[in-house]
Amino acid sequence: MKQYRKWTLAALFACLFFLCGCDSTSMKDVSISSPEVLSFSPESGSIGSEVIVTGEYLDDVVSATIGGGKVTILQKVSNQRLSLKVTDQARSGKIVLTNSIGEGVSEAEFTLEYPAPVVSQTGVPSEVEMGNNLLLSGSHMNVVSAVLFTAAEGGTAGNEAEIVSQNENEIVVKVPYVESDRAVVTFKYFNGTENVETSSSSAPQLTVKRYEPEVTTNVFEPANVGDVVVLEGTYLNKIDKVLVGDIECTIPLQTETVLNFVVPSSEKYEDGDNTKALKISYFDGREVRTLTDAFVVKVPFVYFWENNKVYGQGRIEGQLSSFFSPKTGLVYANSDWSTVVDPVSMKYKAATCSANNKPAVSESEYNSVNPYFFFSGASAGQLQINSPANSKTQLRNFYSTTNSSSQVTGGKIDCYGTPALTFLWLDPSKSGYKTLIDEVKNGTLSKIDETTFPIDVEAKTCRGFSIASAKASPNTDVWAPDIFKVGEEKIANVDAVLLVFYYNVKGSVDNVADNIKRIGVLHIKTVDFKLYNNTNAPSSSSIEFDMYWQKYDYDYSKIPIQ
Repeated sequence: MKQYRKWTLAALFACLFFLCGCDSTSMKDVSISSPEVLSFSPESGSIGSEVIVTGEYLDDVVSATIGGGKVTILQKVSNQRLSLKVTDQARSGKIVLTNSIGEGVSEAEFTLEYPAPVVSQTGVPSEVEMGNNLLLSGSHMNVVSAVLFTAAEGGTAGNEAEIVSQNENEIVVKVPYVESDRAVVTFKYFNGTENVETSSSSAPQLTVKRYEPEVTTNVFEPANVGDVVVLEGTYLNKIDKVLVGDIECTIPLQTETVLNFVVPSSEKYEDGDNTKALKISYFDGREVRTLTDAFVVKVPFVYFWENNKVYGQGRIEGQLSSFFSPKTGLVYANSDWSTVVDPVSMKYKAATCSANNKPAVSESEYNSVNPYFFFSGASAGQLQINSPANSKTQLRNFYSTTNSSSQVTGGKIDCYGTPALTFLWLDPSKSGYKTLIDEVKNGTLSKIDETTFPIDVEAKTCRGFSIASAKASPNTDVWAPDIFKVGEEKIANVDAVLLVFYYNVKGSVDNVADNIKRIGVLHIKTVDFKLYNNTNAPSSSSIEFDMYWQKYDYDYSKIPIQ
C-alpha cells in the first residue's frame, strides 16, 4: 500500500541543518521524518473499533484522524506500529498521522460502518441491584454511546447509566436510578447521520432491585436542637439525607437497620415549639418521603449554658481562663482578653472608659463588646464576682501566662472593663426568692422576658426583687455566707443563685431599674477555694456554674400593665 508525506519548509531546513552540522552521525543512527503509513487493518470497522497501523517513524505521532475526524491513539507499540480507536468523530476516508515534522497519509481509505448494537437473548440478566455494575452481552457493543434505563410502567425519560467498560461483544454499566422495579434498557448510537436510540418496543427488560429504605419508627417525641433521634427500619443505609423542614441533619450513625440524626439548629426557628416536616431523601435525592408532618423542635426562650468553669487571677499553669460571657456561653482564656473579650478596654487602657459602673465610651463601642464577668480574690480574703466597668484595679491583676510581667492589660495599668453589670444574690431563706431558686435548681426556668421578669422602674424592682440591692462586685460573705472562712482552702458546694443585670451604655448609676439591657440568672454550684502564694486571697480558686441568659434585649414597652 503506497503512502505519501507532506513536508513543511521548516522541516526541510531542519534536516539540512542537521545533516550539515553532524558529520559523525549517519542516517542509520538518527532519522527525522514525517510519519509513513504503509498499511492498516482492518480496512473497515465501526465506532469503537481498534485499527492497527504499520509504517515508519510512528514513535512521535501526536495526533490521528480518519476521514478528517479525530480518533484516539490507543498505544504506540513501536516505531513501526501503533493502534487507533475509532471515535464518533471519524468518517470514512484516509488515515492521517501527524508529528512535529509533518503528516503521513494512507493511500487507501478506511470504511466506517454504522451497525446497530444488538443484545443477545442471553445477554441480559433477569435482575440487578440499582447502583451495581451490569454486564450486557451482544454484538456491536463498541458503537454504544449511552445506555438508558427507563421505568417499564409510566417511565417517559430514560436515566443514563455510567459506562464502566466496553468492547465489541460486551458493555459494563453502573445501573442508574430507576423509578420502578422494572426497567427497559435501550442504547444510543450513531447511524452515520445522527445519534439514534434503539426501539423500546423490542428492548430487553429486567427487574431492578431498588432496596428502598423503610422506616418503621412512627412515634416522634418533641426534641430540642442538638438532640439525637433514632430511626429504625430496613435499608436505612440507602438514605442520603434526613431533613427537618428544609434543613439537613447531621447523621452520626447509619447502618442497614438503624440511623441516628441530630436535630439541627436554624435561624428560621422561633422560640417555643416549631412544627416541621421530617423527611428522608434517598437514591441520590431522586426520591423524598415525609415521615411525619408534625415533628416538633423545641426552641428554648432562654439561653442556657451548663457546667462552666472559670478560675481566679492566680498565676497557675492550666488555670488561665478567667472570663465568661453569658451572651456567647464561652469561657475565654486570659490571653484573649485584649483582642477577643474586651478590645475597647484595651484600646483606652489607662484612659477612663468607665467609672463606678458607668461606661464612658460611645454606644457603638459599648455594644461591640459582649457582656462578661470574672471572679477575683479580694484583699479582705473574699472571693468576688466582678462587673468589668466597676473597678480600674481588677483587670491588671490577671495574667496571660505565669510570668509576673504578663498582665492582660499590658502592664500594671489601671484599666476599667467595658460592660456594666450588677448581681443580686437570692437569699433562700426569703420566701419571695425561693420560687425562682427552685426553678433554677430543678431546671424548670424556661423563659426570661418582660412577662416573667417584669421591671417596676419606680419601685426599682424586678419580679418583685430589689434591683437597688444588687451589687457590682459582691463578695463571698454575701453569696456564700458561712461557707468560706478567710485563710482556709476547701472545696464547697455553694449552690448560690444570683440575678444578673446587664446595662445599656448609660450604666447603672442613674436609676438601676430603667436602663437594663438583658437579664440573667447565675447558679454557682461548686467553688474550689484556693489561696494564692501564701496569702489570704482565694485568687487561685476555680468556680463551676450554670448560666441562664435572656435571648433578646429587654423591651420596657412589653411589660404587662399591672
